[in-house]
Amino acid sequence: MVSSASLMNGSRRPSLLFGSQARVKSVQQSEALRRGQVLVETAPHGMMGAAVRAKMYVAASRTDLWTQLTQYSRWPELFPNISRSEVLASNPQGHRLYQVGRKAFLAIAAEVEIYLKVYEDPDRSIQFRLEKGTFRDFAADLTLQDWQNGTLLTYAVQATPLIPIPAFLIEQGMRQDLPGNMEHLRKALCR
Repeated sequence: MVSSASLMNGSRRPSLLFGSQARVKSVQQSEALRRGQVLVETAPHGMMGAAVRAKMYVAASRTDLWTQLTQYSRWPELFPNISRSEVLASNPQGHRLYQVGRKAFLAIAAEVEIYLKVYEDPDRSIQFRLEKGTFRDFAADLTLQDWQNGTLLTYAVQATPLIPIPAFLIEQGMRQDLPGNMEHLRKALCR
């Protein structure tokens, strides 16, 4: 799938490690998603980073979810680790966001801030690419796909922090936090 931003600048945005398709790979995955489970995959990303992809079923239409997810100033309500989300600029090619997040990691509380370029493929996907911030690199894709009587929502992120933390610890932290964050998102979207 080519995003509208990709069409405008004449090139495809790079897909994340896991790819951009949010397919259900097996009957077991399908059953787990129908029961409300959040499916999570992790992988290393470079020497000091990690990549994670989470999938969940949301009993709402793709259009309804899109409307809520693209209200970026509301993201602190949707994602528990985001304390601030502000749209700095918007134009036909995309948006520019400033976000602040808080995370406790290995008994240390950290605050991160990032400036993101946001590219939308309406009703289908949102791509976030790091402009600058407290990461060496950061990219995230949020994909919506019609599934069953609702929507399959997939969130894929890959990041490398500026502080040197072994990749396996980052992967472990993502694997532990992401299911709860996704559950929080589902509840907020379905209110």
